[in-house]
Amino acid sequence: MNEFEASLILRAGAELLAVESADPRSEEGYSAVKANLSIALDSIADALLNFEAASPTANRSSGWVQDLRQVADDLGNR
Repeated sequence: MNEFEASLILRAGAELLAVESADPRSEEGYSAVKANLSIALDSIADALLNFEAASPTANRSSGWVQDLRQVADDLGNR
């Protein structure tokens, strides 16, 4: 699997989560969902950093990385 295929899986998972969260039972396991989302956002930030390292135009996503990490921290602390 390459990074493009992995990004498609991530997108599909996010779409599925959005649909499933409309279910009235969505409150079940909410803290675990927030923890998993926090970990996923940190992983996405790591991926962006990896792309930055290989890019001739460094720092184009540094603000996004910081924002993702902040949201991940907020989700993990609530």
